[in-house]
Amino acid sequence: MYSFLLAVAALIAGFLIYGKIVDRHFGPDDRQTPAVKNNDGVDFVPMPVWKVFLVQLLNIAGTGPIFGALGGALFGPVVYLWIVFGCIFAGAVHDYCCGMLSMRHNGASVSEIAGTYLGNGMRQVMRVFSVILLVMCGVVFTTGPAGLLEIISDGAVSKNLWLWIIIAYYFVATFVPVDKVIGRIYPVFGVCLIVMALGVAGSMLFSGNYVMPEVWNNFTNMHCNGTPIWPFMFITVACGAISGFHATQSPIMARCTTSERQGRNVFYGAMCAEGVIALVWAAAGVTVYESSRALLDAGGGCSAVVYEICRSTMGKVGSVLALLGVVACPISSGDTAYRSARLTLADWFKLDQSSVKNRLLLTIPLFGAGIVICGLDYQIVWRYFSWSNQTLAMIVLWAVSVYFAQQGKSFLISLVPAVFMSAVSATYFFVAPECLGMLWKKLGVSAVSYPVGVVAGIAVALLFLAIFLRKVKRERA
Repeated sequence: MYSFLLAVAALIAGFLIYGKIVDRHFGPDDRQTPAVKNNDGVDFVPMPVWKVFLVQLLNIAGTGPIFGALGGALFGPVVYLWIVFGCIFAGAVHDYCCGMLSMRHNGASVSEIAGTYLGNGMRQVMRVFSVILLVMCGVVFTTGPAGLLEIISDGAVSKNLWLWIIIAYYFVATFVPVDKVIGRIYPVFGVCLIVMALGVAGSMLFSGNYVMPEVWNNFTNMHCNGTPIWPFMFITVACGAISGFHATQSPIMARCTTSERQGRNVFYGAMCAEGVIALVWAAAGVTVYESSRALLDAGGGCSAVVYEICRSTMGKVGSVLALLGVVACPISSGDTAYRSARLTLADWFKLDQSSVKNRLLLTIPLFGAGIVICGLDYQIVWRYFSWSNQTLAMIVLWAVSVYFAQQGKSFLISLVPAVFMSAVSATYFFVAPECLGMLWKKLGVSAVSYPVGVVAGIAVALLFLAIFLRKVKRERA
């Protein structure tokens, strides 16, 4: 219990102290924001800061800090450390800087920001990469809720019909002005997400029915299958610590924020709030289930486990909240994923989105691609989405580091997490079974693939660091 409370306190302190340091280092000012300057009534719409915060929280959260944290709980209470330190020093820095740079660049999407600081070649790569990632996100947050709704309706409504209903909602939410659907219902779902986490945490802490394990008594890898912590835990727990998907979402709210000085509360604050939610669910995973084997047998990070935890900790009220959490929350991430994909394409092809025709021109093909991908195996799509997610975060942190270097400021606050996430993403690519791990297995060298992959991943990160430092030295010469 004490390690959980200390972890929550550390996240709050991180927002109050390190968040202020990052904010001061970036230097927000009183310039006109895109929401005010470019108000078009569609994507650039001024909104009150409390609403922007709740929408940002739900945009970046959904079920990410729930499913990912439960998956991380398979490694034991050590997952708390990654959530806390990853959130404060990497994830919140990533989200804040991306949102602020978007405001500084007229509400630009993440691909345009990356291109500005990493070159036109990276802009083209990021345009394709981010759109693919966003469509995959829309797909995983379509098929998951559809499957659960089929179970809840006891088969009365088929999964395919639920898929079409959810896709129809996504189309409307992607197409209409941001304040008409997203701005109205997201704050409600955001409150539900927070209440659900508070209810689970309160039951574990005060009901007397659970004993929460401490980090210092379980400072080891407790995964029942022996899956290594590096890099798998850092990929599994994405949204609760750092997530490249957030870089696609922050520009949406950068177009609705009325002052740069609100950035710390909106972007850094929402990430810290998500970190607290992730801590709650990681704690639930290691507390409610007596072992990682029991948690894995129950499904690990999945809707059934969330429902069971809510039901066992909060009874009937928990069951209702779980329904909202595992159905409404992923849907709320899916629709903004498609919306962000539309905005990325609009920036790419310079299409004015105040035009209904232009919005349809981009929205229809996106949903056509999403419908096709919905037919693929869900687990395969999710695995590639997870790796792509963290790789995108890595790229954004390098872009932020270049920005600080060009401004003549210290770039350590973004450089350190950039190097770390480069090592994570590269190592995962070398060793994961859905990446090069397949090749090592076919060649019969799986026994040595992990140590070689770790060394190769770290070498890639150091190579990126050397390229960055050389670029900075050349520009400052």
